[in-house]
Amino acid sequence: LLAFALTVSAQTSTELSDSRKAVKTSGDVLLVAMPVATLTGVLIERDWTGLKQAAFTTATTLGATYLLKYTVKKTRPDGSDCHSFPSAHTSILFANAGFVERRYGWKLGVPAFALATYVGWSRTYARKHDWWDVVTGAAIGAGSAYIFTRPWSRNHNLSIAPVSDGEHFGLVASFTL
Repeated sequence: LLAFALTVSAQTSTELSDSRKAVKTSGDVLLVAMPVATLTGVLIERDWTGLKQAAFTTATTLGATYLLKYTVKKTRPDGSDCHSFPSAHTSILFANAGFVERRYGWKLGVPAFALATYVGWSRTYARKHDWWDVVTGAAIGAGSAYIFTRPWSRNHNLSIAPVSDGEHFGLVASFTL
């Protein structure tokens, strides 16, 4: 641990700058990749109700985020412009993660929230936002998703029940399309 700390402290500002650029780029890639992956899944499933819910979630998230960005005019930590509050990257990806979790369950939602959290961290590490910008963006995105998204199982009468023949135990699931 001490060797790691000494190595980190010995980095030049150029190396640290390169690290910030790499992290920022990975967050930018996820900003596009996650919603594209979600849209692809929705289209493959032909989940038209989910598509409508995602559209309302996205519109609300973008509207609230950009209304605040252009009203508050908070300077970014790196001084590049005055549109720091809230983080659009974070609001978009938390809206995406909230939609995925709410519509399709925690099995897909946990990885989506983990990636959204990484992007929020990447925005602070790249000095594009402070923690308050990221937390507010996350709240806007997840809140929008939870307002507009209904679970897929509710719309398809998903029923899961235990079954047993006395020796074996299992689960049976049924749903309607």
